Amino acid sequence: MGDTPGPTEPTLEEQIAAYQREFQDLDPQVEKIVSALGRLNRRMNVAYGRQTATLGISNAEWEVLKALVLSGAPYQMGPGDLAKRLGLTPAAMTHRIDRMVSEGLVTRDRDESNRVRVIVELTAEGREKWLEAMRLATVFEDDLLQDLSAEERGVLGEVLTRLLRRVEHAQPDAGGRLSDLD
Repeated sequence: MGDTPGPTEPTLEEQIAAYQREFQDLDPQVEKIVSALGRLNRRMNVAYGRQTATLGISNAEWEVLKALVLSGAPYQMGPGDLAKRLGLTPAAMTHRIDRMVSEGLVTRDRDESNRVRVIVELTAEGREKWLEAMRLATVFEDDLLQDLSAEERGVLGEVLTRLLRRVEHAQPDAGGRLSDLD
């Protein structure tokens, strides 16, 4: 039963042809770009998830590690700030932090200067997991882009950044996930 392959995904061309059959106003060039980006994003997330799983962490935990590293040394943030950064509810963030504390990836302590405030801090083990995930991601990303010249990579990066800026401007509240996917 588990060996039976599921239905195959149509090619981009098949998908666009089906859409055009049902919606004649479709711009096939736009649809090809948007569909390719969506599929690439989905497959990259699967690949990254497999990599983090080999390290014993989830994509969700990777996101917390990444947020703490991006905050800069000493790699500390409040749980509320982490929740906002990741687009999570405070309850979902608490659950995630609980799991990560028990795994030794982060610590959670009261702020000595303000005992009401809680600080989440990256541990040495958490930083090592982040570094190893980065090493694995670099290999995957180099392989992904191997067929593009340095110039093509630069152009692609600029074009995607322009698209991202347009979406960020039009949807400023969509930076994080709208619901917790854990």
